[in-house]
Amino acid sequence: MADLTGRTAIVTGGATLLAHGVIGALARAGARVVVADIDEAGGAAAEKLGDEVAFVRTDITDDAAVADLVSATVERFGGIDIVVNLAATYLDDGFATSRADWLTALNVNLVSIVEVVRAAHPHLQASEHAAVVNFTSISSKVAQTGRWVYPASKAAIVQLTRSMATDLAGDGIRVNSVSPGWTWSKIMDDLSGSDRAKTDRVAAPFHLTGRVGDGAEIGEVVAFLASDAASVVTGADWAADGGYSALGPEQAVPTIPQLAE
Repeated sequence: MADLTGRTAIVTGGATLLAHGVIGALARAGARVVVADIDEAGGAAAEKLGDEVAFVRTDITDDAAVADLVSATVERFGGIDIVVNLAATYLDDGFATSRADWLTALNVNLVSIVEVVRAAHPHLQASEHAAVVNFTSISSKVAQTGRWVYPASKAAIVQLTRSMATDLAGDGIRVNSVSPGWTWSKIMDDLSGSDRAKTDRVAAPFHLTGRVGDGAEIGEVVAFLASDAASVVTGADWAADGGYSALGPEQAVPTIPQLAE
């Protein structure tokens, strides 16, 4: 297990089911965690994941709110060592998406990552263990019918991570990203009627593990990347996708033999 004892992390978008898995992993590794989100109910639930987990209601598209988040974190825990940029919107109507919706989605998914890191930068620079983990997605690498905005924003985050890692290296800040595959989440819970077995069956053909992932599994990858165990890792995008990105259109099915059938 990664050791994050004595370190302080900010997790944006921390009210979601996936984020709860990440927060729990960070807390188990010893980190103090500040959860930033506009969802007060989900934020309150996150506070129950550890003795030193605190919720600060934050609209990450509001620069003043982001500054307040950083100030509140430093006031409570004395500094910032880790920033996990998990917040995202799924606003996406494909080709029909309006300019206004494009700009809204990119503001949440992409630009706000920069602003959160910019606000936290002096404190990250002062840390001896500074790490940023940005959330990308399998959607950054493949086309998905009817989705334009979300995949484009996630692909941009992969490149942003490289740029951040390059320009912040001199400040002693490592920057990496994580690309989850299908992960058990509220939308899957809702759509499947809380049927995890059904969800796993649907996911099985395009995940080598034959199932969806858990937020806690993604959280262990985040905790590793934030820890000294990953001290040589920066500028990288880590697939935490159950083998999704390893498969091509043929999936795991022998296709050439079908020519002889």
